Amino acid sequence: MNNSLNIEDKDFLTKLAEEVKSRRLTTPAIFFLEMTRPLNFVGSQAMVFFGPIISAFVKTDGYYKAAEIFENHNSIEFLIQEIERLDRNE
Repeated sequence: MNNSLNIEDKDFLTKLAEEVKSRRLTTPAIFFLEMTRPLNFVGSQAMVFFGPIISAFVKTDGYYKAAEIFENHNSIEFLIQEIERLDRNE
């Protein structure tokens, strides 16, 4: 299994970090990500399982892309680093 993130994945996670920053959820997001770090693969599989139900209620443009990215163990660390970087560059 390849544990490196490609450019598209990093861009997606950076946009997600920017959204977290714009909503002023930096601290809660980092706490949540740190707590769920060991479960990121299980969480990504849960996202796939619940995808059809969720897509019935909301638009799921990036939903399955996020599920795929969060299968990678490095994705959570990269997202946390991006959120912290954006917070420092305020």
